[in-house]
Amino acid sequence: MQSSGHRLRDVEQHQPLLSGGEEEVAASRIWFIQDSCGMVCAFMTWFLVMYAEFVVNFVMLLPSKSFWYSLINGVAFNFLAVLALTSHLRTMLTDPGAVPKGNATKEYMESLQLKPGEVIYKCPKCCSIKPERAHHCSICKRCIRKMDHHCPWVNNCVGENNQRFFVLFTMYIASISLHALCLCGFHFFTCVKVQWNECSDFSPPVAVMLLIFLCLEALLFLTFTAVMFGTQIHSICNDETEIERLKNEKPTWERRVRWEGMKSVFGGLPSLLWFNPFAGLRLRVLMVRARKNGAEFSV
Repeated sequence: MQSSGHRLRDVEQHQPLLSGGEEEVAASRIWFIQDSCGMVCAFMTWFLVMYAEFVVNFVMLLPSKSFWYSLINGVAFNFLAVLALTSHLRTMLTDPGAVPKGNATKEYMESLQLKPGEVIYKCPKCCSIKPERAHHCSICKRCIRKMDHHCPWVNNCVGENNQRFFVLFTMYIASISLHALCLCGFHFFTCVKVQWNECSDFSPPVAVMLLIFLCLEALLFLTFTAVMFGTQIHSICNDETEIERLKNEKPTWERRVRWEGMKSVFGGLPSLLWFNPFAGLRLRVLMVRARKNGAEFSV
């Protein structure tokens, strides 16, 4: 006898929950969660990255007497910062895998042509047919496919469609945090040697305060994002979301572990595209749709 999960998967294969046209709309629309706490956290993320950019560029690198030191570190840090912020935007503005709201109607249920004994689940909160491994998010007010968790720092759920961008976001934030810590340590060392003479365009007390705050910020973000990155990679390689792990749910699906799991999330064989948050971005489609219908927001 088939489990309910296998029966639901068979139903989805014969009658997808999203039609082709709806899938195209979902892939091209702008998704945004209007949550005050999430929007504040997302703003704080951008503010803190911009603060790090300011201190690294204007307090440490530009006043440096070494042209190549400033150029190499400036290009590297700013390049990683752009990738981090792009990954943040892609995570925040990508539909994480929301199930169509209110599709559990009598007419739709009849169109599925269910056989006797076949089981599907209905979410009582958003009145939608709940696919396997989907969970309801009280903040997004939607059922999300392969929902891992809701992250206020990206103002969105981490799910089937945007987990890749969230992993890149944590990786690049950890990278620029580590880079900022190294630059701060070297800057302190060189400035103490020359007793802060011609070390910065700012006065020594101001420069020290800016550097100390950057060190604390970088240390905090490095710890947090490095742990999150490791947790996400572990979940992907074990094909188990954080919610499934916490609830100790027994898998009724065929697990894709290790490289198979990585390929399912990042797409295709290992390549540089795995590290590119711009990959798959259809900006022209978004601009045309925004001009025609206006941006679509999730509430």
